[in-house]
Amino acid sequence: MRMDRDQGIAGPVVTGLSSAGFRIGETVLPALTMTVDAAQPWSPPPLSALAPADLQHLIDARPEFILLGTGVNLSHPPAAFSRALNAAGIGLEVMDSRAAARAWGVLRSEGRVIAAALYPLS
Repeated sequence: MRMDRDQGIAGPVVTGLSSAGFRIGETVLPALTMTVDAAQPWSPPPLSALAPADLQHLIDARPEFILLGTGVNLSHPPAAFSRALNAAGIGLEVMDSRAAARAWGVLRSEGRVIAAALYPLS
């Protein structure tokens, strides 16, 4: 699936999705994290083992909230992970990775200061 980039958005934007991953510019990443400034490859743990330390660089960026794309299907991270983000004053929005990639572009076009962690689509 191709996604059109809004030219007014600063920073990384997912411009396409496939079973191989998320297209950022000319690069396709199977899993990634994003801040308003950068996208980087990510080797995520199983969702059931996700801990704040796995996303510390996102937490350190102090976003309003983190979009967590949980792969092909919507699943929930451990409650301890959600509580830790809440205690840090960072919201958590959980959705499947395709929806999270689309939401990223919409929210960034609004100028929202967010972060994202997207699990693989396969």
